[in-house]
Amino acid sequence: MKTRRLLLACLTILFLSTSVASARVFKIATVAPEGTFWMQEMRAAAEQIEQETAGRVKFKFYPGGVMGSDESVLRKIRIGQLHGGAVTAASMTGIAPDIGIYELPYLFDSLEQVDYVRSKMDAELIAGLDRKGFVGFGFAEGGFSYMMSDEPLQSVAEVRTKKVWLPSNHEIGEAVFSSADVASVSLPLSDVLTALQTGLIDTIITSPIGAIALQWHTKIAYVVEEPLTYFGALLVINKKAFNKLSEADRQIARDIMGQAFISIDKKNRKDNVEAKQALKNQGIKFVSLSAASRKEWHEVGDKAIKVLEQQNQYSDKVYEDLMRYVAEAK
Repeated sequence: MKTRRLLLACLTILFLSTSVASARVFKIATVAPEGTFWMQEMRAAAEQIEQETAGRVKFKFYPGGVMGSDESVLRKIRIGQLHGGAVTAASMTGIAPDIGIYELPYLFDSLEQVDYVRSKMDAELIAGLDRKGFVGFGFAEGGFSYMMSDEPLQSVAEVRTKKVWLPSNHEIGEAVFSSADVASVSLPLSDVLTALQTGLIDTIITSPIGAIALQWHTKIAYVVEEPLTYFGALLVINKKAFNKLSEADRQIARDIMGQAFISIDKKNRKDNVEAKQALKNQGIKFVSLSAASRKEWHEVGDKAIKVLEQQNQYSDKVYEDLMRYVAEAK
C-alpha cells in the first residue's frame, strides 16, 4: 500500500514537473510605453492565451524601449535573448523588404483608399514575413505621418535648412531625403525626444498619435498638413520559437493576439483623429501647402519611388499588386 502511494506521488510530481517545463514564455519587447492602449490590449490577449492554453503559453513584455530601439530588439531576437517584438513595419524591411511597402511617399490619397488596399494585401505581406522566419499577428495602423517642426515649412529649400530626424536604417526615408537633397540626422526612436530637447534635431516626421504618445509634440510648433507616408506596426515572433508550440496552441495564440491587433488597428485610427485635434488645441499650427509646394514635394516622392524600384527593394509581384490596387481605389 505504501509502495502504491509512493508511486502515485512520484507520478504526480513528474506530471506537474512536465507541465511546468512544457510552458513556453515568449519574451516580447516594444518601444510602446506602459499604459498605452497597445500594451493594454497585448497584455489582455496574453492573459487570455495563458488561460485558454492552461498555462502552456505565456508572454513577458518589456515595454517603453527598455530593450532599446526596434533594431536592437530584432538583433536580440536573432541571438535568442528575445523571442519577438511589437515593432514598426519599416524596421522589418532589412529582413522582409515587402513589409514596408505601404510607406512609399504620397502613395495614398485617403484612408478609404488605405482600407481597400490593405483588404487586398495585408495577408500577402504577412505571408511574406512568414517565409522570412517570422510569425506576424496583423498590422496595426500607425496612420498618416506629417512633417512637424519648430518653424512653418513649405518648400523643399526651406526643409534643407532644418535638422531633420530620420529613423535608423529607414530606407524609404533615406530615398526621400536624398531625392530632395535634404541632410538628415539618423537616430533610433528612443533618442528622438532628447535630440529635440537638445536641438540636435528640430524637425520630425510622425503621426499625431505618435507625437503625443512619445511627448515629441512638446518641442514642435507647426505641422505641415500634407500626409507624407502611411505607416504601421505589428507584433512579430521568431517562427522557430513559435513552432515549438503544439498546432492547437499556435492557433489559439494567432486567433487571440490577432484579434487584439484588429482592436489596436481600429483604436489607433480614432486616436489619430483625436490627437490631431489635441495638437491644435495646444496651439500647434497646421500649415497647408501651396499648390506649387505640393507639386514639388510629390515630384520628390515620385523620384524616391523610382530610386527604390531601381534598387529592387520590393518583389515585382508585390509592387505590381500594390500599384494596381491603389489605382483601383482612386
